[in-house]
Amino acid sequence: MAENTENIIDKIKNGTSEELDQLAAKIRSDMVESVSKTGGHLASSLGVVELTIALHKVFDSPKDKIIWDVGHQCYAHKMITGRWDDMQSLRQMGGISGFPKRSESVHDITDPGHSGTSLSIAHGMAVARDLAGDDYSCVAVIGDGAMTSGVAWEALNCIGASKTPVIVVLNDNDMSISKNVGGLNSHLQKLRTSGFYKKFKENLKKMSGPRGQHRLESIRDAIKYSILPRDIFEEIGFKYYGPVNGHDIEVMIRLFEFAKAQNRPVMLHVLTTKGKGFAPAEEDPTRFHGIGSFDPSDVQKHDKVTGQSWSDAFGEILLELAKEDEKICAISAAMMDSTGLMPMKEALPDRVFDVGIAEQHAVAFAEGLALNGMRPVTAVYSTFLQRAYDQMLSEVCLQKLPVVFAVDRAGVTGADGETHQGIFDIAYMSSMPGITIMNPRDKETLRNMMKKAFSSEAPVAIRYPRGKVKESAIPAGNGDPQILRDGSGVLILSDANMLDEAFKAAKIMENSVIKDWKTLSVAVADIGTLAPLNEAFLAKQFRKYKTIVTVEDGVGTGGFGSAVAAYACRTKAPVEVLVLGWPDKFIEHGTIAQLREKYGMDAQGIALKVEEFIGGGRA
Repeated sequence: MAENTENIIDKIKNGTSEELDQLAAKIRSDMVESVSKTGGHLASSLGVVELTIALHKVFDSPKDKIIWDVGHQCYAHKMITGRWDDMQSLRQMGGISGFPKRSESVHDITDPGHSGTSLSIAHGMAVARDLAGDDYSCVAVIGDGAMTSGVAWEALNCIGASKTPVIVVLNDNDMSISKNVGGLNSHLQKLRTSGFYKKFKENLKKMSGPRGQHRLESIRDAIKYSILPRDIFEEIGFKYYGPVNGHDIEVMIRLFEFAKAQNRPVMLHVLTTKGKGFAPAEEDPTRFHGIGSFDPSDVQKHDKVTGQSWSDAFGEILLELAKEDEKICAISAAMMDSTGLMPMKEALPDRVFDVGIAEQHAVAFAEGLALNGMRPVTAVYSTFLQRAYDQMLSEVCLQKLPVVFAVDRAGVTGADGETHQGIFDIAYMSSMPGITIMNPRDKETLRNMMKKAFSSEAPVAIRYPRGKVKESAIPAGNGDPQILRDGSGVLILSDANMLDEAFKAAKIMENSVIKDWKTLSVAVADIGTLAPLNEAFLAKQFRKYKTIVTVEDGVGTGGFGSAVAAYACRTKAPVEVLVLGWPDKFIEHGTIAQLREKYGMDAQGIALKVEEFIGGGRA
């Protein structure tokens, strides 16, 4: 459907119910076809197709602000707002983002990627609107999973108290990435199943008629609250409507038109099915939440992968250790399967806790467990752990508590782009006194590091990348630095994520310019522990090598390379230090290989930078 934005939105504005249903079917069909080639967050976006059409029918984007929480569910919005054909480039290098992106379209109001922020943004925009005397709607679309995020409740509290007109569309599919948990989910379940009350309300309207309806409102509300627990959204200042069928476009249109006319905070509770319209995604929404390329006619065809993922390796080892030590317990922030915790959950359910999308609570909860003698491990993606920086610093590190952080997806992760690249964890954790940061190069090294972590009386973070664990012929490490390739004159000191590139770079240099340097060859070491530095090891290497090159799968500023350079300066070592890491910017989407090549973080780029640094034959 190669049409511009105005044509598609015009069809939505003027379309009949039948035409809008046909459009929804076409969006779903093309979305599945595109994502099957590019990969992406399919189940979430399939679930909100009718909701998205109804939003663009009633609201006038971009004048009216439609703010998507997280952004997993924005594909139909992208297709409607001029990027239908661009879906073929979704999450590809140089193509469109898998999340809303202001640089792509005026219809994308913000650049999200983490849960729970849409309500605060909508509140801020609504207040700015009112201060300027403008007149437009601010609509936040948030999932029931994201509503477990603390920041969402902070925003609800402020919106309700201020009475600022904001429309919140609560997209309730009873799912985060994993199945939802917690008290809010229980409350929503009661609202979802309140069929008795809905039938009573319909009968009351028929009995009262137009004139008596207002008079009986107080009676209706009294009976309502005697049947159901008083709704928490209305208690904090919202007018609550729902739940309604989010796949009925006509119902959604009427609901949005009504909400648009209100001059107060409104909560619209919409029920949808994650993966709607594509049977494999409906049956397994967790798998299709974020999926790689697949064959729509045979979804198992591309499911055959070799090797074990780092997440699964971590989960396997954790279960082994937990069976040996009853004090070991695990915490997830709504990502049980993605972080490898399901085997332990199934085997030892009383010692695995899913706290919802609440990273701050997860870490503070771990603090409480540690204070009472347990050995908690918090398994979380690098890019999400940064949301709990304060709890890590002020509550865990300050008190020197034995909390283990399993930092998944550390380093550049690829197609999800800026909000999901785990390149800041070395820098932000290195700033915390007392924490040990380790990076395993293979499964056995991971096992040794985890044993070491659980025997420590201080916080330990073990970071590992996205992808498969590689087989290694090198004996396993335990966190101590190791020289893995001998040389003289130049030492590449690498974290485990970048070891392959470091080895290749050493060979490239020795087979190019460096072959003419009679006194120079390139050694490679796995630093093992990124913080605190093994200063005795470094001092020894400073005496042996003229040039130290640090390579890390993190930003160059503030990482372990910066610490090595600072130590060399502080000790006045007779050595030059070249720090190589990702640039101080947010890294866009693309494959890991493409991004490494673009930013000189592949073997060729590392070799070139080292040769330039040492002056093309200085030795």
